[in-house]
Amino acid sequence: MAKNKPRSRHKHYKVPEPGTSPGLYAIDEDALKPVIIFHTYSEKTYKNETIDSIDNIDDLTSNGDFFYWFDIKGLADKNIFETLYEKLNISRLVLEDITSSYQRPKLDEYDHDKYVFAVSRHLFLTPEKELCNEQISFILTAKCLITFQENYEDCFNPVRKRLEVGKGNIRLGGSSYLMYAIMDVIIDNYFSLLNHWGEELDAIEDRLFDNPDKRIMYDTQGIKRSLITIRKVTWPERDKLNDILRSDSDLISDLTKTYIKDAYDHCIQIIDFVESLKEIASANIDMNLSIISNRMNEIMKVLTIISSIFIPLTFIAGIYGMNFSREDPVTGKVMPQNMPELYQPHGYEIVWAVMVIIAIAQIIYFWRRGWFK
Repeated sequence: MAKNKPRSRHKHYKVPEPGTSPGLYAIDEDALKPVIIFHTYSEKTYKNETIDSIDNIDDLTSNGDFFYWFDIKGLADKNIFETLYEKLNISRLVLEDITSSYQRPKLDEYDHDKYVFAVSRHLFLTPEKELCNEQISFILTAKCLITFQENYEDCFNPVRKRLEVGKGNIRLGGSSYLMYAIMDVIIDNYFSLLNHWGEELDAIEDRLFDNPDKRIMYDTQGIKRSLITIRKVTWPERDKLNDILRSDSDLISDLTKTYIKDAYDHCIQIIDFVESLKEIASANIDMNLSIISNRMNEIMKVLTIISSIFIPLTFIAGIYGMNFSREDPVTGKVMPQNMPELYQPHGYEIVWAVMVIIAIAQIIYFWRRGWFK
């Protein structure tokens, strides 16, 4: 028997103890060692390199003719966050949100346009087809974007390729446009997931008509659980994009806001798509239950027909199996009202004939009533 598909599992995050002072961040013991990729770009140039730390972040971003992007994968180095606090005056509340990777998508503005903090949720499927829900954090300044990922998943590759090619607005739009481009890739990936689940639901529907089995319920419930996850992510993502559109921060350019409107529309489409797939999933579950119920009814119908045929036959056999003798074998005295048919010539054949006639008559009656269809 084929194994059931793995379920999408909720990741259990370590949350602060009740009453803990705000702004105290803690590195998870399972956090990965950070890999820092430093990107420098302008309208005509682009380069990237892997660096060991951001201790000299002021020197790395001193040239005002360039834009900068620190792509940090892994959160195990506390020194990174202390550097951000000391040299960029990043609030400890922001650092807590970055390390507490259970945040919902949001946008926060700090220190009168000094920097903007944003969170997105990156959803992707593992090779085992389990849904992973990872946090992407952004710190946006005038010339620099810093991104944080929990793992080494390369979800930014399309953006990096666009930077390398240099076409379009990716190099001209500044750091806020780069932040939009990354958010747009994350949102587009939601479409890929929904298309994948839509195809699976279509395949499940085909299985319902061809050869329904109990795994259909498990597979459909797994998809429905994943749809709930993406819905929980998309609604706050839409609100975050709306906050960007309404923001008065000088860090977010008008060009970026123009494209954010398109991403906002995509979120609306995803929400509609999710609701449609949820309805299909619920319909598949209901249909599966109906098919099981109908199959059970068919089985009970067959058993009822068989029982109806054998009930009168059993009644006849029971009567002639009572063995009340017509005549006392010792005295020869005739017992009145005691089974006169016991000594009827050809009685065995007659009873069999009566039983067969009764059975055939019932079958003909049931057939004319349409019970065998």
